[in-house]
Amino acid sequence: MCGIFAYMNYRVPRTRKEIFETLIKGLQRLEYRGYDSAGVAIDGNNNEVKERHIQLVKKRGNVKALDEELYKQDGMDLKVEFETHFGIAHTRWATHGVPNAVNSHPQRSDKGNEFVVIHNGIITNYKDLRKFLESKGYEFESETDTETIAKLIKYVFDNRETEDITFSTLVERVIQQLEGAFALVFKSIHYPGEAVATRRGSPLLIGVRSKYKLSTEQIPVLYRTRNIENVKNICKTRMKRLDSSTCLHAVGDKAVEFFFASDASAIIEHTNRVIFLEDDDIAAVADGKLSIHRVKRSASDDPSRAIQTLQMELQQIMKGNFSAFMQKEIFEQPESVFNTMRGRVNFETNTVLLGGLKDHLKEIRRCRRLIVIGCGTSYHAAVATRQVLEELTELPVMVELASDFLDRNTPVFRDDVCFFISQSGETADTLLALRYCKDRRALTVGVTNTVGSSISRETDCGVHINAGPEIGVASTKAYTSQFISLVMFGLMMSEDRISLQNRRREIIHGLRSLPELIKEVLSLDEKIHDLALELYTQRSLLVMGRGYNYATCLEGALGRPIILCSKDDTESSKFAYKTIELPHTVDCLQGILSVIPLQLLSFHLAVLRGYDVDFPRNLAKSVTVE
Repeated sequence: MCGIFAYMNYRVPRTRKEIFETLIKGLQRLEYRGYDSAGVAIDGNNNEVKERHIQLVKKRGNVKALDEELYKQDGMDLKVEFETHFGIAHTRWATHGVPNAVNSHPQRSDKGNEFVVIHNGIITNYKDLRKFLESKGYEFESETDTETIAKLIKYVFDNRETEDITFSTLVERVIQQLEGAFALVFKSIHYPGEAVATRRGSPLLIGVRSKYKLSTEQIPVLYRTRNIENVKNICKTRMKRLDSSTCLHAVGDKAVEFFFASDASAIIEHTNRVIFLEDDDIAAVADGKLSIHRVKRSASDDPSRAIQTLQMELQQIMKGNFSAFMQKEIFEQPESVFNTMRGRVNFETNTVLLGGLKDHLKEIRRCRRLIVIGCGTSYHAAVATRQVLEELTELPVMVELASDFLDRNTPVFRDDVCFFISQSGETADTLLALRYCKDRRALTVGVTNTVGSSISRETDCGVHINAGPEIGVASTKAYTSQFISLVMFGLMMSEDRISLQNRRREIIHGLRSLPELIKEVLSLDEKIHDLALELYTQRSLLVMGRGYNYATCLEGALGRPIILCSKDDTESSKFAYKTIELPHTVDCLQGILSVIPLQLLSFHLAVLRGYDVDFPRNLAKSVTVE
């Protein structure tokens, strides 16, 4: 929902203008998440000793409006150069309080801006915390849950036991009091040139760039106690912790840059070297050194965080010759469905191998039922493939909307296999459902489009759909790739079923021809555009279907009846107001061809009605809060 981006340049001289441009560009890469306001926090001057302060600039509207506002600030010298600087930026989707500058992030601790914070998520106990802080004399100015975090860290700082308490220790104490989901990045006048970031239930990653050799590829996770009597010792050993064996830095204390973001798309143009934070990790950068620590150790903890290399390329998130990301992604589907199948379906031997599941295949085949869980489009992909999954696996298949699944306290058993479908891998309700099923010791399988996402890390095994980055909020290519991934799973499960071999060959043959058939459907774009010209003034449209096409109707639900039929279906054509004739494929794959005209029609109708198709106000790409 909200977008987080922050940038630290350590011993890399940057003018204030260059810092602004980096922050704004980072926010622009996150615009697809949906938002209604934006803001930044940077150092207000270049004096590192006297009159140190943080400058906040916040604006309702889009990132372009914020960019214009930045250059209107009085006394803001854009030519001032910073050798080391930390700036934070945020796009907000209003959940607590109306969209305006006061409610926008960064939120501040006080009028002196001693601490500022940006937040993605939701704090469920913020009312209790606010009541407590107000009783201590702290005054609130916004309606947000996030301001509570900023006030709380100020309270902890004001009541510190020792003067040399570390920034990360403050944050550690703050998050112990928070309930809900969050990704947080903090900046403070008391800790110039330092950054602290943490997460629980919301995504956060850190990119690193340096022309010098890095000290390590595996950052060890540190643990420490929080007993008050140990605080002074913690502070005294701060620099000892930040040596080459326990943190990441450029060898020789050389120049290095760090990028913090809620999504890799904001980082990829700067670096493809990233660290994915786990829940309750606290990452701190001081003196150009990045360390990661946790308060508590558990048996399942990974002892380190590896630097990973992103395979995403910048051109993949650019529009190219298309007018919108949604349009580009619709037309990428011949390639994206091929990539989903590449290396997995052998069309010569009629075999399918999903590498992420092969080690668990025997366990899956012994299960009593499959439970497929998702939200929105991902749920529709499950509905669309339920019938063929039951046919091929010969197992009962439950399809569940994640929120409803949780509300019912659905019985889950050790011999169930639970699939969790999410394009982003961060969908809050789906994540909660995953943890619910893990607690009941069911085998968990992730189906995601995002390497390093929470669902891909927390499931026992999984399938990466390989659709490529999907920027447009309305899912298109991710839906068709999710569809195919589930069909491939069914085909792999049925490989040893003699009675199903003819059916398997029929489906695999259909998969082989699918990219070319999708190109044929996309050639109907002009005809669909003409249809949209006739329909866009209508108040509603109705989409109807049954069997394999029921889920297609759910995914394309726009309004007034229009017939999508096969080219040879002359009977249906007689009764049609308008007919879109589609190539024919095997029944269980027809829904992929049928949904593409609905994607195109949705796109054209939205454009004709003057909507921003990539960033609709009431729809988000990844719903990371409940």
